[in-house]
Amino acid sequence: MKRTQLLFAAISLPLDYLMLVLAAVLAYRLRFESLIWTWSAMSLVPFGRYLVLTLWFAAFWIVIFWLSGLYTLERPRRVMQEMFRVVSGCTVGVMGLILLIFFQRVPFTSRFVILAAYALAIVLVITERLLIRVLQQALFKSGYLARRVVIIGGDEPSTNAIIGEISRRPELGYNLVKRFGSWNDAALSETETLHKTKPLDELFVTDPNIDRASMEALIEYAEDRQIDFRYAADTVAARAVLRTTTVADIPVVEVVRTQLEGWGRIYKRVFDLVGSLILIVLTSPIMLVTAAAVALESRGPIIFRNERVGQGGRVFHLLKFRSMLAQYCVGPQFGSQKAALAYEQQLISERDAIGAPVYKIKDDPRITRVGKFIRRFSIDELPQLFNVLWGAMSLVGPRPHQPREVAKYERHHRRVLTIKPGVTGMAQVAGRRDLDFEGEVRLDTFYIENWGPGLDLVILLKTPLAVLGRKGAY
Repeated sequence: MKRTQLLFAAISLPLDYLMLVLAAVLAYRLRFESLIWTWSAMSLVPFGRYLVLTLWFAAFWIVIFWLSGLYTLERPRRVMQEMFRVVSGCTVGVMGLILLIFFQRVPFTSRFVILAAYALAIVLVITERLLIRVLQQALFKSGYLARRVVIIGGDEPSTNAIIGEISRRPELGYNLVKRFGSWNDAALSETETLHKTKPLDELFVTDPNIDRASMEALIEYAEDRQIDFRYAADTVAARAVLRTTTVADIPVVEVVRTQLEGWGRIYKRVFDLVGSLILIVLTSPIMLVTAAAVALESRGPIIFRNERVGQGGRVFHLLKFRSMLAQYCVGPQFGSQKAALAYEQQLISERDAIGAPVYKIKDDPRITRVGKFIRRFSIDELPQLFNVLWGAMSLVGPRPHQPREVAKYERHHRRVLTIKPGVTGMAQVAGRRDLDFEGEVRLDTFYIENWGPGLDLVILLKTPLAVLGRKGAY
């Protein structure tokens, strides 16, 4: 990466910090020093102390941005990806701020300032980053910052895909100088001429079938002339996340099951903890009313503890509001299960709407009137927020299935057990139960391989729309 490109990456952090501080200051002045309010309000925190607190909170917010991946130097993200990461980072930051004020009893009572600072932070940071992007792309198009690259690869799909991506996305900062089908004496001579005319920045091997001798010659050539060297690991990249590590000082390419490792795993757990606490508080009135309705309509436990298979094949008890008559419920808490299981198998054979290995009974006669309502709007799923709080589930992830269903999984289905199951997921916002099982697995696999904080936020925001649309809910 050129020094000028590193400069753009480096200035984003202090500019983000400045935008966060500016958002907080504007929110304070809008609330306490503007003519919007008809009466004079006095903050319990003077502006001087408020500014000091803001500087500390902004530093905390920058850490959240870092955990969200906003300062990675791997490659430029698409605009929407960057915006989603900014929004998710700001959301986690303001959640942490609210919890800190609540538990530490910070003497600051203006909810408007917190909400205004949150909204202004999103607007200002996104605007700042868009301006940086516009400036950077203008320089790329002029050729001032673009990396001069030579590609070695024939007519393979991987070569054509990479060249197409470079052509479509100038923000990647590549200027394709030459493409060679193979590395030979003629290619070496022409590359040397190009490098002497104007230094090359990168040699990029996209041919997955290149021989070892040619690869070693290319690496030596790049090292001797201080040119960056990259190659496309085409044989496994199409179906896995790759990470480079070292063993005995030897570079090793590791096939990673998911991006949810390391800091990603820590970030997701913090997000789940904060998010589940907030959602439990917000939905507690609904849960209390639902519990009363379930208890009044029919006898039996209010909460249904259903065995499900979670991350790594571990069995846990998923919590739901009971939506069926107790005598038809299947589970240890309901005593003898023979009759209930037999009736369930009969209904599966007659009314299954999905097909093996999972099932969903359409027009299930076992469901109560309250059960139909809470299922229609997924209210029966709300107790799973406690599963998230306790760590068995995540807010977003593949939906968990019962042990008897998992026993029928094919090998590729078990990929969904790589991460914690979720209260909602890609399959739920894409079509809920209208999807067949293979379609659900494909979406969950995509989520596992492409996880990011922005993706979690998008799925959470789409979930209420999917629920209200009542698509696929039985």
